[in-house]
Amino acid sequence: MAPRASHRLVKLSSRNSFVWIAVTSVVLIVAFASCSKTDTTSPPAASGDGGTGRRSAAATTARPVERPAGPKADLSEELTAGSGPFLGESSRIVGGDTPAIGTARLPSGYIEREFVAAGTATDYRVVGELSRDGRWSFEPGNSAEYRTRVVVRRPEDPGRASGTVVVEWLNVSGGVDANPDYASLEEEIARRGHIWVGVSAQLIGVEGGPVLVKAPGAEQFVGKGLKAIDPARYGSLRHPGDGFAFDIYTQIARALREGGTVLGGATPQVLLAVGESQSAIALTTYYNGVQPLTQAFDGFLIHSRGSVGLPLVGPGQYADLAGSIAAAKPALIRDDLDAPVLELQTEGDVTGILDSFSVRQPDTERFRLWEVAGASHADVHLLGSIAESLNCGVPINDGPMHIVAKAALRSLDRWVRTGDAPPEAPRLEVAVEERPRIKRDEDGIALGGIRTPPVDVPVVVLSGEPGPSQEIICILMGSTLPMPAERIAARYASVEDYLQRFEEETNETIAAGFVLDEDREALKGYAKPELVEAAHR
Repeated sequence: MAPRASHRLVKLSSRNSFVWIAVTSVVLIVAFASCSKTDTTSPPAASGDGGTGRRSAAATTARPVERPAGPKADLSEELTAGSGPFLGESSRIVGGDTPAIGTARLPSGYIEREFVAAGTATDYRVVGELSRDGRWSFEPGNSAEYRTRVVVRRPEDPGRASGTVVVEWLNVSGGVDANPDYASLEEEIARRGHIWVGVSAQLIGVEGGPVLVKAPGAEQFVGKGLKAIDPARYGSLRHPGDGFAFDIYTQIARALREGGTVLGGATPQVLLAVGESQSAIALTTYYNGVQPLTQAFDGFLIHSRGSVGLPLVGPGQYADLAGSIAAAKPALIRDDLDAPVLELQTEGDVTGILDSFSVRQPDTERFRLWEVAGASHADVHLLGSIAESLNCGVPINDGPMHIVAKAALRSLDRWVRTGDAPPEAPRLEVAVEERPRIKRDEDGIALGGIRTPPVDVPVVVLSGEPGPSQEIICILMGSTLPMPAERIAARYASVEDYLQRFEEETNETIAAGFVLDEDREALKGYAKPELVEAAHR
């Protein structure tokens, strides 16, 4: 580890310290018994340090992967009818005021296409028990036909493609397909030339169904499903139920790995599974029970998961996420697979309703846990245009969680390609009393964890703790509370003093590997010198 990074880690650990709708095995390859071929590949080598300016001392060697052959999705049919691709995101605008349908605001040089994904999938049954260690055994069960869709965002010039395909399990907690991880990762995806694929994996997104998290401004879409939202475009789709979602996701991954028209002729080298909130909970189940059977993905970014996995359900059924969180046993990420996992958690995830503290686990050769101080499950960046219309009793969290997420994606991609593991991060400090709670300093700022300049050089208090509203969406939004002017004046001798300290913290956070140098200016944009100036008047 570079000396600067080591200093930062010691410093961090010793301190006293959705996208408007985005919130929220190892046995029997009998399903593929008719296919005996395997795909043995090694993740490609990549040069450099991935832009973090450092390499981890815990580097490992990338290993060859044996992928059992199996059925793959048919991605040959492009969707072109109707009103255009649908996604629950504020950046997709038609006529200036209708979100979610039509033309996306894509990065320069990127285009968007949408394809049917069709085939016959299996659901799974548990062999034995769903043990806490995550070493689950699944076997194939029922079979059913499916027709879902994938949204592809890729460089218009295939020659710009990096070889990495980011496959996001779209989030349905708000009653529609939404892409919260794309919202966090867009800049990193575009500057590296990655291809992003959003997968309508779950029943609600296609057929409609119950809404877990209600967000303002989305009433015309939520709970309806793609088929009802745009029948001309999506009327032929058919989803057999959430129990089949895991194999659908696998079959789409197999098809993507072959490249072809769906990727604009680009040849994929690395497939990364990503998902946030309910989708991260689904990926927990996938990694623990399905990845051992399929080896479909090269790495996993599991972002804001809860303490449980998404339950396996029968044909035609929805996975009951709320019931699962309340009743299921907590489950770790299993520790015996080759595909590396970077688990990214906000302060609000650790001791809030998702209770990731109960499944906190140590870093290993193939696992990293990053917990981010001053961050909430969702925030202003994720909500985009409706953030101001949400009344939670206090201003919602306006922290730079998405900037740390970009560094996480870069670290995971490098990890898969080179075996160079991401930096180990200090954990948030937690007191275990009647229930776990985050330890805080005298200003109410969390202690420990990955720290960013707005947290360590504060003029407002960023927190995962919500305001007084008991609406689920508000519970997930955290808070941004004013710091008294006299406290600001006592902390900083002048605006120049504040800006110098903010700059120093920015340098240290980048050197530690938790923010990319390319995001330096974006991070510095969170400085608020006007509050220091006002405090000294």
